[in-house]
Amino acid sequence: MKRIAAAILLALACAPASSLAQSNTFDPFTVSDIRVDGLQRISSGTVFTYLPIERGDVVDKSRAAEAIRALFRTGFFNDVSLSRQGDILVVQITERPAINQIILSGNKDIKSEELLKGLKDIGLSEGETFDRLQLERVTQELVRQYNNRGKYNVSIDTSVSDLDRNRVDVTINVKEGKAAKIKHINIVGNETFSDEEILDSWESDTTNWLSWYRRDDQYSREKLSGDLEKLNSYYLDRGYVDFNVESTQVSISPDRREMYLTANIREGEVYTVDEVKISGDTIIPVEELNRLVLVRNGDTFSRRLLELTSDSITAVLSNIGYAFASVQPIPEINREKRTVSLNFFVEPGKRVYVRRVLFKGNTRTSDEVIRREMRQFEGMWFSQAAIDRSKIRLQRLGFFEDISIETPAVTGTDDQVDVVISMKERTSGSFVFGLGYSQLSGLITSVSVQQNNFFGTGNRVAFTVQNNDFVKRVDFSYLDPYFTDDGVSLGYNLIYRELDSGEQNVASFTSDNGALQAVFGIPLTETDTIGLVFGIDRNQINLFDGRCPANHVNTPPPEFDDEGNVLPFPDPPPGFIYCNLNGFGAGSPQPFIDYLDALGSKTFNAWRMELSWARDSRNAFFNPTRGAFQRIGAEVTLPGSTVEYYKLNYQFARYWPLSTKVVLLTAAEIGYGDSYGKSFTRDVVYPDGVYPGIEDDDTLPDVVTVTAEGLPFFENFYAGGVRSIRGFEDNTLGPTFTSPFSSFRQPLGGSFKTTGTLELIFPTLLDSDTTRVSAFFDFGNVFADFDAFDVGEFRASAGVALQWQAPIGPIVLNLSTPIKKKDDDQIERLQFTFGTQF
Repeated sequence: MKRIAAAILLALACAPASSLAQSNTFDPFTVSDIRVDGLQRISSGTVFTYLPIERGDVVDKSRAAEAIRALFRTGFFNDVSLSRQGDILVVQITERPAINQIILSGNKDIKSEELLKGLKDIGLSEGETFDRLQLERVTQELVRQYNNRGKYNVSIDTSVSDLDRNRVDVTINVKEGKAAKIKHINIVGNETFSDEEILDSWESDTTNWLSWYRRDDQYSREKLSGDLEKLNSYYLDRGYVDFNVESTQVSISPDRREMYLTANIREGEVYTVDEVKISGDTIIPVEELNRLVLVRNGDTFSRRLLELTSDSITAVLSNIGYAFASVQPIPEINREKRTVSLNFFVEPGKRVYVRRVLFKGNTRTSDEVIRREMRQFEGMWFSQAAIDRSKIRLQRLGFFEDISIETPAVTGTDDQVDVVISMKERTSGSFVFGLGYSQLSGLITSVSVQQNNFFGTGNRVAFTVQNNDFVKRVDFSYLDPYFTDDGVSLGYNLIYRELDSGEQNVASFTSDNGALQAVFGIPLTETDTIGLVFGIDRNQINLFDGRCPANHVNTPPPEFDDEGNVLPFPDPPPGFIYCNLNGFGAGSPQPFIDYLDALGSKTFNAWRMELSWARDSRNAFFNPTRGAFQRIGAEVTLPGSTVEYYKLNYQFARYWPLSTKVVLLTAAEIGYGDSYGKSFTRDVVYPDGVYPGIEDDDTLPDVVTVTAEGLPFFENFYAGGVRSIRGFEDNTLGPTFTSPFSSFRQPLGGSFKTTGTLELIFPTLLDSDTTRVSAFFDFGNVFADFDAFDVGEFRASAGVALQWQAPIGPIVLNLSTPIKKKDDDQIERLQFTFGTQF
């Protein structure tokens, strides 16, 4: 058997020594057949695909060299040799093993997914062919990734385990070591600005008390490069046209734990703007574009203002179809006069229209739900403003975690683009389950099911069931946000609640409330909406024996014998019973009973209407970073209702971006209610002048006139709790009833409410809009009526909050400290809520 001579150096420069050693000289021959030996995983068809020899070809030394070179180039084989048996060409192959598994251990700072992605980029991934030469590249790649994070003590050990069927396991053991900390940053050559002013915007910093969170003291080459660009911008924005970073030095301590950064700069002189003009094919009259120019003659030169001016002109042109417009600021520098002349040259390009609007990633949400939020339409001129507005509307739906929009040009045309919206859906439903126990409320259970994107239609369906010794509640709601194509929404609310406050010694009455409502929303503009609610409800207040019937007296003060024992209560007057005999005066708050006495009724029927206006310009549904929300609402029970009253409410929230990472939230709420129309007055007979909580006194009249006026007590405003003034228990602020004979204290609420919030929202370690960490300051209170308003009665608290749309459900955690309170206020420093999403 003769082996084909494969010793030609040029042909086999990349072949292993084993192939060269088996090479012999043989005479050319015509191939009648080809046989491949040594295959295990790779099919013979793959070999034939890359083999440049076919049946009938004449093979000589040069063709053999070419064939071996071609097969080695595939990277599939460790060894390739050619031989002949008669006129049969025999291809002897040794395959490279396949990677069965890549095992990572010891990596904590960088997730395995990130490391495996970096390895895949250099050709090392599970299922691929293994090349031992790649292990060195693996080490270099992993060291590079860790060096970028400031870890220079990293150690990478690799090993390969052989398996059956020509497979291997690659094990990579990482010893990360400690991150190198920036010990000192030195700016050399700055005469005008101090180091503190220059370094204020840098991402790199020396170790400080926030470094554990911001990690700004960890050195990385990419971060330093960005900081040097910020340094350059800092000076150019202040007129230093000749500014230059002459050199930078980065040194590391012998133990590779400390970094020292030095930047040598040359400031130069300050330049002013001498002349500003706009040229080119402006499309729009130059006079209109001049209004967008932010730099004027005599101003200090600023590159930032140049860029903003260019962006503004480009945005105006892109809004009328010129998607590829460019505005190039051309400076002419006069170094003798220290001036710069600016020429904004406009190149509009062709006017572009949108061919198609395409959606990707919406596996649950139907295209129709997304398309109706779009403000850029197919067949219309391209408008960047319409696309930006469309993105904001999609973000505010709350259905998507991430939305990106691309506008690729249509192949073969220069005046068409497609709008491609890619999105990642989030869980839009929630299953919130609550279980707890308290001495007053007993066992507390609550189940709430809500789907904001019901079957991908964009409709909202919610169902809530709550049960404990205090309240039983069943709510059902449905909302179609696009009942009409114009965006008019229609929804229904069905509500039933049973309130039994007597079990808590809160107020000795029960309430059964049922309501049916129809809800309409009418859009006026992109941000303004009119809301309209029509409903009917029935609220029954139940007073019964042993507590506080309508003809009642409260428990009189206890009497004691000489030894201090409580004497038995005397029999009540004929036709009367005591309120809450076992409570020693801890009966219902008197305003509740007076109201019912005057009304002469315990059942309230109401035809209810609510009219509201809302303006919402926030840029996201979860955790917005800019924009505002305002709502003014007026709720009124129509004439013919048992009690005629109204409630006014104003809500405001605005997000102020202080930087690219920090946002300030200012929020306020004001509520006021009162009765109108008929008033109720009734005489209540108290035989022998027996009054609630007062001993017999013959000087007091037997008949007392009580009046029902103002907002009904069961419609009062309340404050305090997770959604109001944090740090105080829910609904405990404002007017209260306090028993003079026990520690019992019952919040009554009031007809006037005012609260406010200042909240500083910080960036989180998780790069996601589902988490938010903030520091807050809450203040406000509830007052019996408007005349009782007193700023001195405000309560205030401060603290930190965490909000997280976690996989197990929305989690809100508040840790706060009241900074203005009174001794009898009910404090709750740690407050949290959570649920489960699906």
